[in-house]
Amino acid sequence: MKRVLLLILISISIYSNHVYAQSMDDPVPYFTYSKGFGVQAPDSLFSMNIRFRIQNRIAGTTRTSEDFHIEEWEAVVRRLRLRLDGFVYSPKITYVLQLSFARGDLDFENTNFPNIIRDAMVVYRVNKLFAVGMGQSKLPGNRQRIVSSGDLQFADRSMANALFNIDRDFGIQFYHEYRLAKNFPYTIRTAISSGDGRNVSRTNEGLAYGGRVELFPLGAFKGNADFYEGDLSRHTKPKISIAGFYSYNDRAVRNGGTLGRPLFGERSFHNYGFDVLMKYNGWAASSEFIKREANSPLTVNPINNAEVSYIYNGYGWNNELSYVFKTNWSIAGRYTMVRPLGLIKENKLEIPFNYYTLGLSRYVKGHRLKLQTDITYRNALSGSLEERSKASDFQFRFQVEIGI
Repeated sequence: MKRVLLLILISISIYSNHVYAQSMDDPVPYFTYSKGFGVQAPDSLFSMNIRFRIQNRIAGTTRTSEDFHIEEWEAVVRRLRLRLDGFVYSPKITYVLQLSFARGDLDFENTNFPNIIRDAMVVYRVNKLFAVGMGQSKLPGNRQRIVSSGDLQFADRSMANALFNIDRDFGIQFYHEYRLAKNFPYTIRTAISSGDGRNVSRTNEGLAYGGRVELFPLGAFKGNADFYEGDLSRHTKPKISIAGFYSYNDRAVRNGGTLGRPLFGERSFHNYGFDVLMKYNGWAASSEFIKREANSPLTVNPINNAEVSYIYNGYGWNNELSYVFKTNWSIAGRYTMVRPLGLIKENKLEIPFNYYTLGLSRYVKGHRLKLQTDITYRNALSGSLEERSKASDFQFRFQVEIGI
């Protein structure tokens, strides 16, 4: 009996030492929960942060500005996205992967295939002041475009952004940040890209070149608050950002360069603009101007001369003002104007519009869990009184967003 008991004790000792050795050789990974769900390898050679977000929307548009019967309903999952980011081998080598799954988020109508990949970027941070990245991501363009659609104070971006932004592309981007003075930082972001947009199978002969400069004369915003709308941080000191961007797309084959429908011939054009953002004590005000210029915006189908594809030459101006109450309710107003220019205006291919939007938001957990509703009056500015009335309408939207 003593021999059996001794054998059992020896076996337990050997097994315990084996398990302990395994736990020392194969320690468990680290988990984080601050922004999404994060995992880091025990040897600190790999990390991955997982996030998702959903935007569910109900919207309706009236027949005209005078006939309030609903002409069109929208009940959709507007956005459904999965994002992975982290580093590999060294914290200096980071990656961002973002996929979209909602039909309205795939650019299906223009590309005829489900364009799932939104971001696929690898960035190497050379030092604290400079980084370089390669892959597909947002280009350095207008402010409302570089702000995530999940961090807006309305259900969606303005029509000025929809018509004139430069969106995403594949290329090489350079990031630089420094200080002109102790409390006066600035950032510079430049890019050389294909000029053809997201996830294309092959590119045209030309490339796209652009950059954005942003100045912070009153110091940096709290927690990168210049990258989300509304002053949810309730800055105790005024903060301001002044920025400008420029982009040149050489021999583009789509009517928006990186976006839109195919042209019947290659065209080169410029996009440029400037924007201002101010935040203080719950108040947020922003204004941005965007313009697109092409010397020869019209292209004609050589088989059917009646079929025309064109670049929207024109400009947009968007202004927003909001206030976030201490109860995390927020009210916001927006005025947007879009104007065609040159041959686009002369041939009446597009007409000028003004947009007036009033929004109400309830931030349950910041921009990660919120309820938003807004109503927009679209006012056509050309044609007869009857034509303007038919082209004008009201749109209402209610949206729930949830994400991590």
